[in-house]
Amino acid sequence: MSYGTAPSVPAALQVYNSYVIDPQWQTKFSIIWGSCLGASLLFAAPRLVRSIRNGQAFTGFFGIKEDWEGKGNYEVVTLNDPKTKNTARRGLSSTPAMIRTIEGIISVIRSVSLWTLPGLGLNAGQIFVVLAYLIIVLICIIMDSQLVNNSNRAGFLALAQLPVVFLFATKNSIVSLLLGPGHGYEKLNYIHRWSGRCLFLGAVVHGSLWIRNHLQYDIQIIGAQKETSGVAALGVLGGIVLTSFRPVRKLFWNFFWVVHVLGFVAFFVTICYHTIYAVPWIFPPLAFYAADMFMRMLRVRIKDANLAAVDSNMTLIRIQDCDTNWIAGQHVRLRVFFSGRVFESHPLTIMNAPSNVTCLSGPSSTESGRGIILGARVTGDWTRALNNYADVEGKAIQAQNVMWVAEKKKVASNDEHSSLSDQSIPLPEVPVQVMLDGPYGGCSLDLGQYETILLIAGGSGATFTIGVLDDIVGRCARLGRPNNERTRRIEFVWCLRSYGGINWFTSVIMPIADLVAECPDLDLHVSIYVTCLCNPEAVPPIPNSDVLMLAQRPDTSKILLDLTTPPLKKADCCCASGSDGEDVKCTCGSGCGGSADANKEKRAPSLSGSSVDDLEIEPVPRKNLARDPEACAALAEASAKLQWVGLGGGVAVCASGPGSLTREASNAVAKLSLTRGVELGGVGLHTEVFSVQ
Repeated sequence: MSYGTAPSVPAALQVYNSYVIDPQWQTKFSIIWGSCLGASLLFAAPRLVRSIRNGQAFTGFFGIKEDWEGKGNYEVVTLNDPKTKNTARRGLSSTPAMIRTIEGIISVIRSVSLWTLPGLGLNAGQIFVVLAYLIIVLICIIMDSQLVNNSNRAGFLALAQLPVVFLFATKNSIVSLLLGPGHGYEKLNYIHRWSGRCLFLGAVVHGSLWIRNHLQYDIQIIGAQKETSGVAALGVLGGIVLTSFRPVRKLFWNFFWVVHVLGFVAFFVTICYHTIYAVPWIFPPLAFYAADMFMRMLRVRIKDANLAAVDSNMTLIRIQDCDTNWIAGQHVRLRVFFSGRVFESHPLTIMNAPSNVTCLSGPSSTESGRGIILGARVTGDWTRALNNYADVEGKAIQAQNVMWVAEKKKVASNDEHSSLSDQSIPLPEVPVQVMLDGPYGGCSLDLGQYETILLIAGGSGATFTIGVLDDIVGRCARLGRPNNERTRRIEFVWCLRSYGGINWFTSVIMPIADLVAECPDLDLHVSIYVTCLCNPEAVPPIPNSDVLMLAQRPDTSKILLDLTTPPLKKADCCCASGSDGEDVKCTCGSGCGGSADANKEKRAPSLSGSSVDDLEIEPVPRKNLARDPEACAALAEASAKLQWVGLGGGVAVCASGPGSLTREASNAVAKLSLTRGVELGGVGLHTEVFSVQ
């Protein structure tokens, strides 16, 4: 007997089945964020293609390698040699105006995303990504749901965010690989932090509303497995979030790391006891983490190294037998086996280029040109212990060498042809063993595609800018521009607190500057700004350099303005010198409105590295330096020593150091690109923040 079709229940009278509807919203959320990620990768595809062509993409994927066959020992290209002249000059060909115009327009569009507000740690582009992600999460939680009566939707969406949290947390992420060099885990970690907070938001909404319903209907909360495990999972997640705020990470990093790792293990266990619907969303995070661990195992190297305490604030680490498979600006996580501190790993930037590119292999260099050079500034317990160990052990080695030399002198005292002195004592470098994990990160800009480059760093942030400087100078002056590098002028700015800090990296900067001095189609000027008068006599003679004393860090906007402003004619400048009609830079301090003699009184002293022996330190009225910012701004126009190459070739800016410096550089580039991006042929920016984010 047939009774016909069963009547359908009106939608208004249907019971909300969260176990059927809410998983559909998990799928929708995954599709949305996956589509956004795919669009971002598609947008970055041209950059990835360029990096593949110039050989930088996927470099370091399997860790740092040693050049067993000696292929990295290339000879320096001589531009006057007819055999190499055409090869060395080919990179100086002008870029088509159409391409530069397009790059300028893209630069203007991107400039909006570079604006950064103090205190946030995020630029406008990153804020947009975070807000878009939060809006997507809230829409998926709220739309067509009944949260007050049934808050399962928020719990389901919290689980759906686990893959996002882990995808952007691992150091070896497929996203970093596909975005190209310069987009390592440290650049994408902000998505990990904010997606974790959104996950916690969903968990709080889910848990708090269920607790409210249990209290309203007088249902026991603690006792049953589902409720007890749910409260435990929420508590563990809350502990992870509270210990992840920046003050905790900055002051108690080891505590934060232990809680973070163990907390997520506990969260996974409790959430699986809480609901069977968590299991499918646990596997992707575990897969991401397992892949990261596997890649880190492939990248780990144990090498011999030497420690050298330059002073009480800086320790240089020279690692042997590391030749290739990294790019300039990348960093490694270093573990030094000394004094029982073998369990601590710290990120340090490589401040030299690979052996086939570096400028440190020349005859005037004190470095070997092979291996990796790292700089560890004393900022915490580990770096202080490392510096003390290098200092104490180095002095012990030096004392042994002195005794050895003294004994040799006694033996050779009767030999009139023997000549031993203390000069034969080697530097007190301490041999150690280290473990490397990396490389990671790198510079997101191909500096060879820009005619003008500004490298600005604060303190130990110079390890990054020196590394990319070594790379671009090596490519242009040593290898003869193999990838049609267009770089013509480089301004290297370094901000320090004392003159003694200049000696930290002198052995690396000097060979680079010496090589540029012999290259006719590349200019380099080094500007070192010191904010504390300590020992000006210790300034090393770096070619084409100026050491200036300022009360505060120079304004990046003014330096950029100077680099992109055409030089004045002699007739237009009161303090110009040279033949009639010669292009010069006006550096008189107050413009060209007054006499040169009057303006000279307002100028701060410039300690030129090329004439350091002729300096007259005492007569300088140093007490007025900090009170005359106009004079200091005039001296910041150091590009008077750089040959003008015109506009339209592109400007690249790399800033490395504290957050205040990178924020200022980011805003300066945003302003310049927004107003003159098309005229300049595009303005590129890469920043490295040397602090916990």
